[in-house]
Amino acid sequence: MQFLLAFIVVVPLIGAAAALLPAPPGLKGKSPDQAVLRHGVTVTGAVLIAAIVLAAGFDHDHPSKMQATTDISWIPALDVRIHLGIDGISLPLVVLTALLTFLCALYSYFKMPAGPSPKAFVALVLVLESGTLATFAVLDLLLFFLAFEMVLIPMYFLIARWGGAQKQAAAWKFILYTLLGSVVMLLGLLLIGLKSGTFDMVALATDNGRGLTSSVQVIAVLAIGIGLAVKTPMWPLHSWLPDAHTAAPTVGSVLLAGVLLKMGTYGFIRILLPIAPDGMHTFAPYLAAFAVVGIVYGSLACLALARPGSKGDLKRLIAYSSVGHMGFVLLGIASMTPTGVNGALFANIAHGLITGLLFFLVGAVKDRYGTADLDTLSGATGAALYGRAPRLGGLLAFAAVASLGLPGLAGFWGEMLALFGSFDPADGLSRPAFLTFMSIAAFGTLLTAAYMLIVVRRVCMGEKREEPQQLADVQTYEFAAWTPLVALTVLAGLWPAVLLGLTDPAVQKLLAGGKS
Repeated sequence: MQFLLAFIVVVPLIGAAAALLPAPPGLKGKSPDQAVLRHGVTVTGAVLIAAIVLAAGFDHDHPSKMQATTDISWIPALDVRIHLGIDGISLPLVVLTALLTFLCALYSYFKMPAGPSPKAFVALVLVLESGTLATFAVLDLLLFFLAFEMVLIPMYFLIARWGGAQKQAAAWKFILYTLLGSVVMLLGLLLIGLKSGTFDMVALATDNGRGLTSSVQVIAVLAIGIGLAVKTPMWPLHSWLPDAHTAAPTVGSVLLAGVLLKMGTYGFIRILLPIAPDGMHTFAPYLAAFAVVGIVYGSLACLALARPGSKGDLKRLIAYSSVGHMGFVLLGIASMTPTGVNGALFANIAHGLITGLLFFLVGAVKDRYGTADLDTLSGATGAALYGRAPRLGGLLAFAAVASLGLPGLAGFWGEMLALFGSFDPADGLSRPAFLTFMSIAAFGTLLTAAYMLIVVRRVCMGEKREEPQQLADVQTYEFAAWTPLVALTVLAGLWPAVLLGLTDPAVQKLLAGGKS
């Protein structure tokens, strides 16, 4: 177990270095480009298998216990350690990251985005995977910061070199926002480490803020929270996200929505809730307020983009929907209750599965039509995907209803639990305020249903137009990349205990200050 976790984090880095080397003559296949893309599938596949074995070997009877731990001194002068470990909170995120990266590598093998040599593309995707996995696995504050920053450069280049229109501006906006937020976050992490005398996240969580004064906790939560909120993204620090998604290649959008956004909310749960509970208690109402504004704002922006004549981009619409969905995650965290935090973790995984699938599908629609502009797609009566490419239309409708939170699919449980957490927030938080937040968020679910159903009507329905070239339906490699996301969306919706059985004991221990 200890070896497996280190293997999962390190192997993508080794694979990235190997991707830049010339392929051995016997492994080139039809071309060196094909060889390096196959290398990406092999490495990400090995990481996924290791993650599945790790999940199978995980002690499910004690999910609150840190398992597969590695603890090696790295910088003794600062007491910084290479400390790795997983529990019921981080394990689902590790498996989700490994799965989505493998599916993106598989998709890229058959549908490589237009741009420079595949060597750099594969290497960047693998570095991105390693940084994301490390973020969920490390248990040292400074290592967390390094892993958190490690993903910025590969994502910047994926957007800037393989993106579409306005890719340079979108890439610069992405990296400037996140870097500025990270500088402030580093100051907060250093404040906690220097004031408490350790950067060890397990020791700090067990101490539960007792070694930090209330003023230190408030400053730390403000500083760290800004950096995490940018990555989440929380309104009004979200404006980099729609541009980044619109410009990014399909696999870049899948990874950005599916795993990178989870790093911010994971930091709130892993660092701020247990280490600075007094500071979180102070800022929880403000966090909830920003969360519900984000829910309504994201939904209204999507409604505006979905309106006929607005020239709304379908990828941009899905990006704004992420602002709303991540608002539910933040609302659950702000409640500071086991119910709300479990809902936040469930919504994290559900968003990764459903929005990852949505970006795959929108990318496929854009490839077939040459545009993601809703007005161009739908024409006078609608794009008629049901008639022209019925499997693609059916999958898009499935992903849309999953995203709007239909009971029986994964999107339902996280949002419902976040609302329940707001209904009865932690002691000391204003219940009338949180009931107001809950009501506004519940209204946001209606807006979500409205824009998603408008999208389905405009893209999937309409009169089938006779055109010289029939639209291609779902290809075999697309089925292979999308089927796991569909299956897991249904599984998590019908059997939520798969996730909640892992997260609940770990959340209970986290909120109790390290006591089971």
